[in-house]
Amino acid sequence: MLIHLGQDFVVRDREILGVFDLDTATDAGQKEKLTDAFLRRAQREGAVVDVSGAMPKSFVLTDFAGETVYITQLSTGALRRRAHNF
Repeated sequence: MLIHLGQDFVVRDREILGVFDLDTATDAGQKEKLTDAFLRRAQREGAVVDVSGAMPKSFVLTDFAGETVYITQLSTGALRRRAHNF
């Protein structure tokens, strides 16, 4: 099944490793350091695809082409509903 992430990007559901809310994933404390470091590393390696076009709300980690991170304007709830509607 394909899940639309925004703009013209879709991914296969079996390629999704996790869907994370940007507000809670980059919250204060140790999580902030680990998540921010992960996102910075992914950006340096060219593994981040920004499909938000606006204020990003979540990111989707996939195993497509290694590890690709899609930053999207959709909330985690909206992505979950899209996955369950099929």
